[in-house]
Amino acid sequence: MTSSHTDCHFCLQSLRGRKYALRDENAYCVPCYDSLYANPCQECKLPIECSSKDLAYKGRHWHEGCFRCAKCSRSLVEKPFAAKDEVLLCTECYSDEYSSKCFHCQKTIMPGSRKMEFKGSSWHESCFVCQYCQQPLGTKPLITKDNENYCVPCFEKQFAHHCYACKKVITSGGVAYHDQPWHKECFVCAVCNTQLSGQRFVSKDEYPYCVDCFSKFHAKKCAACKKPIAALGGAKYISFEERQWHGECFSCAKCSVSLVGQEFLTRQDDILCHKCGSAS
Repeated sequence: MTSSHTDCHFCLQSLRGRKYALRDENAYCVPCYDSLYANPCQECKLPIECSSKDLAYKGRHWHEGCFRCAKCSRSLVEKPFAAKDEVLLCTECYSDEYSSKCFHCQKTIMPGSRKMEFKGSSWHESCFVCQYCQQPLGTKPLITKDNENYCVPCFEKQFAHHCYACKKVITSGGVAYHDQPWHKECFVCAVCNTQLSGQRFVSKDEYPYCVDCFSKFHAKKCAACKKPIAALGGAKYISFEERQWHGECFSCAKCSVSLVGQEFLTRQDDILCHKCGSAS
């Protein structure tokens, strides 16, 4: 038996005065070691001899000189890199090819940096700020107007309407009345506080009233039947000398014929048709 460090473990040639490599405590001459154990380079496909540096990544091997960016060919030795579909790229090429662009500054969002996502767009964390106060929005509630983002306090300060009744901010919906904004829940009858949003109402002295309350407290009374004359569109009435009548009540006091659109005479508080008035 020969000594393991005296002869090549494979070809049994003497190793005296020759370079050799160890594997599993056995010595091999360089040619035998390279032929038996050298890894093929992923790039050039040639063996990575024991005299060369073997760079490994996820089970694959490269010569030091072959370990380069697949796009710009710059060396990746001792530099950060990224892999896409088993292709190695330097961080600059990877960013140009695959990284998101910031919606605000249009610059690449580098791998490893924090990225904010909002409405399908990506932002640098430092670019995702309130348009007014320039403070970072992060995950805070925000409101968008004209493609610009605002924190809620700044948006309310700059743009939000304030309710005419309670003076608080209207964050959604609302009702416009006399060119003033109202919360739906604040837009109520001035008498009974019934909500009027989506309902028929009557306006008097800048205040809204439900139909019932207006008829009860403010509507004109018919001179004939003494009932209120509704002030809503479509309600027709006759007015004469500070008195009003429903259209259907405006008739001759004697024969009851309708006087709407007809000539009539008056006698004290009565109105008469021309025939009855002339006969009396």
